[in-house]
Amino acid sequence: MKKAILVALSLLSTLAVGTLNAAEPLVWAGCGITKKSFMAELAAAYTKKYGTEIILEGGGAAKGIRRVGNKEVDIGGTCRPKLPGHPQELVTQLNPVAWDALTVIVNPSNPVDNITLEQLKAIYNGKITNWKEIGGPDKPLELMARKSKNSGVGRTLRELVFGDYDKEFIAHTYHPSSGPLEKAIESNPNAIGVTGISSARKRNVKILKLDGIEPNFDNIRTGAYQLYRPLYIAFNPNNPRHREIKKFIDFAHSRQGRAIIKEQGAVPYLDALHLIRKQREQWQKSHDMMQNS
Repeated sequence: MKKAILVALSLLSTLAVGTLNAAEPLVWAGCGITKKSFMAELAAAYTKKYGTEIILEGGGAAKGIRRVGNKEVDIGGTCRPKLPGHPQELVTQLNPVAWDALTVIVNPSNPVDNITLEQLKAIYNGKITNWKEIGGPDKPLELMARKSKNSGVGRTLRELVFGDYDKEFIAHTYHPSSGPLEKAIESNPNAIGVTGISSARKRNVKILKLDGIEPNFDNIRTGAYQLYRPLYIAFNPNNPRHREIKKFIDFAHSRQGRAIIKEQGAVPYLDALHLIRKQREQWQKSHDMMQNS
């Protein structure tokens, strides 16, 4: 009888510990564009289904990768791949879950609706400085750019548009992250900048066509819109909560998770695998043009 009671108490203790561990939240940090695009909705649905809370922090793509590698957080979000050979990023692994587009945004009062890729290059090179040069009013054109060359937006722009990761941008103002950049454009009628479509849709900005093509869901999914890139979940395989982390990643790729990503305007990664090849071809073309210029 005594032995049976001890076994029962041991089982209750095990169940209590298991319940406590299941209730312990996962902490996510990283790319503001990923956070604003679908992470809040994805995390809420995961919590509702499995009971594990996910706490969302920011910090940018680099921190999303490096804080995961240092085990400061459980999951990261990044809109750029790892930097080759970077010691703080080596241990972290990336799992692509969605496709996002880089989109050109301006203040809602701006009458310009379209911009060409060549005009965008000229703006970042400091060669176009007035809106009248691209069909707008006779007012100064103020480029808003990210400070870091290795930000998700900054690195992707350098890769896909210039074929040069070290390209210097000539901007009116430099911002530490995408959030402040987007807010600056919301309040400045002369401003222009590039950000992720997933977060741009949730701001009071005008999204321009690029070479006459809108960055809508179908144009991103098919690759008709030129500037797209993956959004990743970052994880550390040595994290003691790896099983729970993998469960969340699997949820992001499940039918329910992909439906949530799609509802927020992003393209689920598995729904457009052909974009991998198209993007490699685009990068090679940009790189070759840069080498021959």
